[in-house]
Amino acid sequence: MVFSSLVFLFCFLPLFLVCYFIPRKRKIRNIVLLVFSLLFYGYGEPIYLSLMILSIVVNYFIAIIMDRKNNKKLWLVMCGCQKFNIKKVVVACVFNLGLLFLFKYSNFFLDSINNVFNLNIKFLSLSLPIGISFYTFQILTYVVDVYRGCVPVQKSLINLGCYISAFPQLIAGPIVRYSTVNEELERRTENWKDFNIGIKRFILGLAKKAILANEMAYVCDTLFGYSISEIGFIGVLIGGICYTLQIYFDFSGYSDMAIGLGRMLGFHYLENFNFPYMARSVTDFWRRWHISLSSFFRDYVYIPLGGNRVSKGRHIFNLLVVWGLTGLWHGAGWNFILWGLYYGILLILEKYVFKDFMEKIPKFWSHFITLGIVVIGWIIFYFTDFDKLLMVFKALVGGYGLGNVKLLFHLQIFKVRTIILFVLACVCSTDLVKKFFDKGSLWVDICYMILFIVSIIFILASSYNPFIYFRF
Repeated sequence: MVFSSLVFLFCFLPLFLVCYFIPRKRKIRNIVLLVFSLLFYGYGEPIYLSLMILSIVVNYFIAIIMDRKNNKKLWLVMCGCQKFNIKKVVVACVFNLGLLFLFKYSNFFLDSINNVFNLNIKFLSLSLPIGISFYTFQILTYVVDVYRGCVPVQKSLINLGCYISAFPQLIAGPIVRYSTVNEELERRTENWKDFNIGIKRFILGLAKKAILANEMAYVCDTLFGYSISEIGFIGVLIGGICYTLQIYFDFSGYSDMAIGLGRMLGFHYLENFNFPYMARSVTDFWRRWHISLSSFFRDYVYIPLGGNRVSKGRHIFNLLVVWGLTGLWHGAGWNFILWGLYYGILLILEKYVFKDFMEKIPKFWSHFITLGIVVIGWIIFYFTDFDKLLMVFKALVGGYGLGNVKLLFHLQIFKVRTIILFVLACVCSTDLVKKFFDKGSLWVDICYMILFIVSIIFILASSYNPFIYFRF
């Protein structure tokens, strides 16, 4: 089930809200949230619902045992001393990352071994549980922060289950840290003000997905479905730009919907995107893009490795490790690792070679260069086939000419509606529209209603509604 579906909008969500707000006790509301979240996940992944429940239960007991404030003499005898907590957190990390590796990366590594050593090891018959990357990282923030003493242990299995499985952010993020919502799990206030803000934020996210992202996805997938030699430079450039817009409005759209839904329920999730295509450097881009993921790798990988408080050589190593893992998190494929290392190398060059250059050049050119880097990055991200990726780069340097113009027009990618939505997408990737909606007036409220109606029309009129989170 996805947010941009009629089943969710007109069946699941209304039924949930009725069942959620009828009881007044917090415990009952949390039970309702947990039950509906499991139903939401089980709707598309009934087989792997048990896997999520197992993760919740196992990590609940590990954290309880590890809790420093409640270590009794029995545990001290069994464990030797409280320092044994490090072994417990290692067990938790191995368990959670082991499940992630098994379901997401095992066949990728088997395929790599087969190719390198010319073997024929059979793949495991496992499909990827949707959202496993998101909820695994959320579980890790909880367990590690309990070990560090940053957050209190959650003694309610229901509350912990709500945190891990809450449907607003379950399958598409953002990655919500336990420290962000630990107090709100037991003591939050639902009110009309937050509910109103949440509805509006959800509508904005829905519009991003249904109106802009889906249209850009259609153009991109149509172009890249043809031979690269046929579409040439023009086709690759248009396809790359459209994918750049699609992935932003898809990711940020789902984040907006998640933040909005959470706000309706009294949760205050942190922002996940801050107009990344307005960035003037690669560093600035990653301060604005998928903030929850960037901050996770910063706090739980980069800083423990030593961060930037090390020698130059070690700092470069730390950056390459972090960005290699960042790429791998996005998908089980070498192109994702390449994409991560691409940004790692660029960040290293930006810090140690081109820092003064990027600061001194005019804003327009720094912005233009950054956008070019980002578009190339998303092209790497898109193509899992390395042979086709090489053809794309050949096309970008003019290896196939401008492309078959007759074919491009035959594909009807230059129709009026597409051009209008393309221009609108470019404008909406800046903060101009946000400034309008932040004014708060009757006209703005009318615009929200229009956006919702138009979004529903687009959902009804088009069967093209891709879900790009299957690899997560």
